[in-house]
Amino acid sequence: MAMLPLVLHWFFIEWYSGKKSSSALFQHITALFECSMAAIITLLVSDPVGVLYIRSCRVLMLSDWYTMLYNPSPDYVTTVHCTHEAVYPLYTIVFIYYAFCLVLMMLLRPLLVKKIACGLGKSDRFKSIYAALYFFPILTVLQAVGGGLLYYAFPYIILVLSLVTLAVYMSASEIENCYDLLVRKKRLIVLFSHWLLHAYGIISISRVDKLEQDLPLLALVPTPALFYLFTAKFTEPSRILSEGANGH
Repeated sequence: MAMLPLVLHWFFIEWYSGKKSSSALFQHITALFECSMAAIITLLVSDPVGVLYIRSCRVLMLSDWYTMLYNPSPDYVTTVHCTHEAVYPLYTIVFIYYAFCLVLMMLLRPLLVKKIACGLGKSDRFKSIYAALYFFPILTVLQAVGGGLLYYAFPYIILVLSLVTLAVYMSASEIENCYDLLVRKKRLIVLFSHWLLHAYGIISISRVDKLEQDLPLLALVPTPALFYLFTAKFTEPSRILSEGANGH
């Protein structure tokens, strides 16, 4: 949940920056700075205050995330709202982090975009910021409703989404071979970013007591990209249409 704002920032910056805009790199760096500072500040204000670590209650089961559903009802008449956050601070710390992300974004990004986004029209300069004003509330609701489910399922979600987004990006960028991938540095950055997400998902799934058995799976990180490059020529739409027209 902490990585999602940064990933979404980078996605929308890339989406709205345009191919010839020189401001995208600076916006990417600014988004990284915003999220990093928000994470540091969030840790500093959490218990214990002033240090970069937290005291956390251990998660035992899924119901620990939804204690509000277990308020007692004596005699089944009146519900006593006395439950607390059993997984403190894993549930509420995400909301604090999002608040700091939003504040830092509104303080830094508009000034930066106004100064350096000269390659974009006036109506397009702030679209990545407007997108953040939409996805932050969505992420907040997602954490509030599905925090417990995400806690147990996030490694698999990361793996699936990173695979899907990598395939979509390579398809949208018309990358069909290694030369298309190497011709622009930005494409390599996107590829390495997805590889980091792949690796993070694999490490998250790995068993702590059997790391020597699970960590070799990191060798599979480049496999999806290589599979796409080797098979893209067989699924090129114009080739399929031409073969269909020829009756093959």
